Amino acid sequence: MWGYILVGILALLAGIALGFFIARRYMMSYLKKNPPINEQMLKMMMMQMGMKPSQKKINQMMSAMNKQGMK
Repeated sequence: MWGYILVGILALLAGIALGFFIARRYMMSYLKKNPPINEQMLKMMMMQMGMKPSQKKINQMMSAMNKQGMK
């Protein structure tokens, strides 16, 4: 009886650890393929929307996005 409980708990812990490492590897590869937005991407998006991007405006938007990401 105790053996089944011990095996169940060990399997649960191993599954949690394995799931963590698989999720971590997946997120690392996802971020490598799809990097977060940078200044160049922001500048291109502003140009596509018909705005004239100034460096001051880009810096303001980047700081706002970084502040939003930290929450």
